[in-house]
Amino acid sequence: MAKLARTRLAGTIAATALCAAAANAASAQDGALVLNNQLQLGDVVAGQTLNVVDVRGQVAASNAAHSNMAVGGADNGELNLRSDQVAEGRTIARTSMTLRGDTGGPVIGVVQARGNYLAATTNNAVMNTDARQTVSDDVHARSEIVNSDARLLGGANIAVGAFGNTTALGGTNTSVYGTVEQTASADVRAHNGAATQYIPAAADFSGQAAANAVQITSAGASNQDTTIRQRSQGGMVEAAVNPNAGNAWDLAGRASAAGNLAATYNHGGALITTTDQENDARIRSAARVFAYDYGRAVATANGVGNEVSVGNQDIYVKIDNSQLNSGGVDVTATFEGAKGYDAYVGADAVGNSVTGYACSTCGGDLNATNVQVNTGAINATANTMISGSARHVISGANAVGNAASFYVTGNGGN
Repeated sequence: MAKLARTRLAGTIAATALCAAAANAASAQDGALVLNNQLQLGDVVAGQTLNVVDVRGQVAASNAAHSNMAVGGADNGELNLRSDQVAEGRTIARTSMTLRGDTGGPVIGVVQARGNYLAATTNNAVMNTDARQTVSDDVHARSEIVNSDARLLGGANIAVGAFGNTTALGGTNTSVYGTVEQTASADVRAHNGAATQYIPAAADFSGQAAANAVQITSAGASNQDTTIRQRSQGGMVEAAVNPNAGNAWDLAGRASAAGNLAATYNHGGALITTTDQENDARIRSAARVFAYDYGRAVATANGVGNEVSVGNQDIYVKIDNSQLNSGGVDVTATFEGAKGYDAYVGADAVGNSVTGYACSTCGGDLNATNVQVNTGAINATANTMISGSARHVISGANAVGNAASFYVTGNGGN
């Protein structure tokens, strides 16, 4: 395993250095060409175990596994980026914590597993992109607090994320053009569990899983003209959180799972995007929170087959969106308690979702073509079980096959 880890790291450093060199070249001439090709065949595993007693300060654990990773950018010029990333081995990140006695400070945890990751930033420059990402084996991230007598006096914030393919592009005073294609046929799972006795402070446990994710964000005097194609094929995409406490003052469990996510945001010029998403993977999102005594308890879960969000704080938006979901979306949010004050439980499940907006104070012009087809079963369930007394109980469950929202908002401006 050590040999595999060294191989992956060398590839990551080479890709990062290549992008950095392109950034320097772009400053000195009109254009730079970056050709990035990465192939990961073996497993990449990052593991961490903590076993501590009576820590007076904070406990922080960071753990990340990436099969292929390329990061870079350019200033004052033009960047032509051609990237092809293929991950065929497993990508696993896991953290196990045993926290005995009293932990005085907050417990902070970040656990991430990514099959392919590409990030590029251009400032006062033009970005031309042709990127492809493919992942075909498991991408799993897990965090656990294993001892049921843990006393977290300073609270906790633990986030777990598993992503098959991720692309993040953008910058300031930039023009972003090109195509991003992502294909995932892997199981993508994020699990976050905690067994504790006493938490007299805010404690938040979250889990997010996505087969494919693209985000393009441009600010200043910027514009975009991009095409995003995403395929989530056949695997399981699952986010599960399960924090338990004997006595918790403010306890939250939040789970989010998605087949395909595409988000584009712009300021200062036109935003034109073509999005093409297909999901036939099974989407499962589950949040189960238990506290015998509680002050405030939150259990929320959401799941979506395909999701597109397009926003421009300027005049012109053009959206050509196509979404097909044939995978089931199963979302469950559960809270169990004995006696306490306020409980909030929510479950939201959607087959296909698209949102687009333009700036009204700029004289917004929004044009949208939208095709959505859902053939998968969509289920949302909220469960609340309180055996003793409570002050407020707020619960909701929403299931939607296809959802589309296009509007001109007054929140923007030049």
